[in-house]
Order: sequence, then structure tokens, then C-alpha cells
Amino acid sequence: MRGCATGRGDGRLEKKTALYHEHVEMGARVVPFAGFLMPLQYSSILEEHRAVRRAAGMFDLSHMGEFRVWGPDAVSQIDRLVTNDIRGLEAYQVRYTPMCFPEGGIVDDLLVYRFPDHLMLVVNASNIEKDLTWIRNNIDGDVQIEDRGDETALVAVQGPRAAGIVQDLAETGLEGVAYYHFTRANVAGISAIVSRTGYTGEDGFELYVSPEHAPHLWNKLLDRGEAEGLKPVGLGARDTLRLEAGYMLYGNDIDETTSPIEAGLGWTVKFRDQPFIGRDVLEEQKRLGVDRRMSALEMLDRSIPRAHCAIWKDAEQIGEITSGTFSPTFERGIALGYVRRDQNRTGNDIDIEVRGQRHPGRVVRKPMYRREEVAP
Repeated sequence: MRGCATGRGDGRLEKKTALYHEHVEMGARVVPFAGFLMPLQYSSILEEHRAVRRAAGMFDLSHMGEFRVWGPDAVSQIDRLVTNDIRGLEAYQVRYTPMCFPEGGIVDDLLVYRFPDHLMLVVNASNIEKDLTWIRNNIDGDVQIEDRGDETALVAVQGPRAAGIVQDLAETGLEGVAYYHFTRANVAGISAIVSRTGYTGEDGFELYVSPEHAPHLWNKLLDRGEAEGLKPVGLGARDTLRLEAGYMLYGNDIDETTSPIEAGLGWTVKFRDQPFIGRDVLEEQKRLGVDRRMSALEMLDRSIPRAHCAIWKDAEQIGEITSGTFSPTFERGIALGYVRRDQNRTGNDIDIEVRGQRHPGRVVRKPMYRREEVAP
């Protein structure tokens, strides 16, 4: 199972992943997150972030949700629920896609895995129950869906040395697994779904295994990767890494009030022959444009922006920060935020209000981090 529950003292329960005891034994600072007890950090966010950028880092992502969808109409029905093209997926290919409400707001952003005989949907931990209800209420035909989260643990290994570490423990070569593709393989003697995907801007693999085998896999990877600089990484560095790479966080950067067009995810919206939920609204936004767009921002002084900080141009508020942090790679404050369309241009100097004071910033290219452009 995904993990047992523990009391918070306020009547609520938090789940423990299959790797909870490994995190505690390694001295991690454990915090509640999306209904789970998760490691925030083991050493420092800065150290863990730089390990991923320079060598390799390993994450427990077992809080994520996994749905198995099968039946003769599974592909066509999931295709009409999401904005990206699922019917065009080949076997053992992965696709990132938003799933929208009829009004164009985002229900969730997820990964769709196409197996020869079924689909696997990987959804955000905070949206598991909502997504399952939404999908069940909006599919038709001969389709079955099952929540497999309790039977699934997920370990990610990311960084320039990550692929080599995982490949060394695999019984069959993984070199042929292309980006956003996956395979089945034995890694450290454990049967796994091995996916070349990630949330850091680095190369690497994500491994789906049975929970009872997750501690063995985790420790084998740590042992093999120690000489390569592999470190366990918590939620803190995961957030700084994804922000540098321009990846959205549901509940911060995207939600039911934002559309994929506004969020800069237009590349995930395919206006194909088959209609999908939200298509009419998104087509109109594509044709007419939107009033605001997601932008990447950097600070020009030592201040650090945070969510909900106002973005200003002279005397006008032109937007709001959705996620902000200190970037260990660029050693300055960075952020994502929605900016008014006429001000959303690279190089535009703006001000960001931090703790009641305006500080100089700039709209920059998104994503800020591209691994081929940044020396380790």
C-alpha cells in the first residue's frame, strides 16, 4: 500500500509513503504535504539543488496519484477529457497534458502513459479524489478506471549522472529509452516501470515499483550513486529546481481559474478532429488572445519574490507572482507570475512588491534554466 495514516492532532490524517522510515533514518525534516508526510530537506535546499544540477538527486514521489484506465473506449474517452492528443500516442510513450473544465480552467495537469492494453494517468497528489470523480463523471462507453496509488511507489533519479546510475542497476539496457518514453525493466532486481521523465529540467528516470520493494530500490540506488555524488532530495529543492525549469505547480501557477493558453501551455492544446472538454473556450482564447500570460521574472537586486507579490509597471499593477524563490543556479530571486499581455515581453523592466516595498525586476525568457546552456 502507498502508506499508513498517522494523526496530526487536529483530527486529520496524513499518509506515510513506503519510504517514510528511510527519510526519518536519514534525518530528513518531514512535513505534511498534500495529505502525506514528506521530506522537505535532508541537508540543505541549496546543497540538494546543486547535487541535482551537478551530479544526481533522488526523490520520493510516492504521494503522486496513479490511475489505470482500460477497455475498448479508454483511449478515445480520455482523449476527449484532455487538451493534448492521446489517440496519437504510441505504445510506451508518455504525454503531458492539462485536463480542463468546460469554461477552460484547469482541473489538473497530468501525464498519460500508453501501454499496449491500457493507460496510466499520473496526477497531482492534491487532486487525486477530485480527478477520479471528474473522470468517472465525464467518461462514457466501455471504460473502466481504478485508483492504483496504494499499490504504487515512485522514485525519481534526476541529474547529469542520473541515467548512468539507474542503467548500471538495470538488468537490460535503458539507453534506448527516449525522452517521454518508458519501458518495463528489472532495476536492482526489482520489476519497475522506468520512465524518462522528470520535473527538474535535468535528464533522468522515474521508477514505478510496488511499495514493498521501494526501500530496497531506494537504498540500492543510494549505494550505487554515492560515488557519483547522488543525494536524497526533498520537496524544498524540488520546488527551486522546477521553478528554474519553468514547470507549473498546480494550486500555485495553474488551477481552475487559469487556462492552458494563459499559462503558456498552448503547445499542449491540440485542436484535432475530436472535440474535448473546454475546446470552444480555448479556441476563442487562441483566436482573440488573452489578457494575461504566464511570465518568467528575475530580480535585479537581492530581494526574493514570493507567491501573491504584486507586479508593477510605473504606477499600474500589471500582474501577480504565483511562485517565487531564490535560485541556487543563478543566485538571485526568480519567479513565475501572470503579467498583463501588453507588458509580457522579454527584457521589460518591472517592479515587484516584496513586503510592502517595490524592488526592480525584469521579464525574462521562459524557462530560465536550460541544461545545455548552463555549465555544471
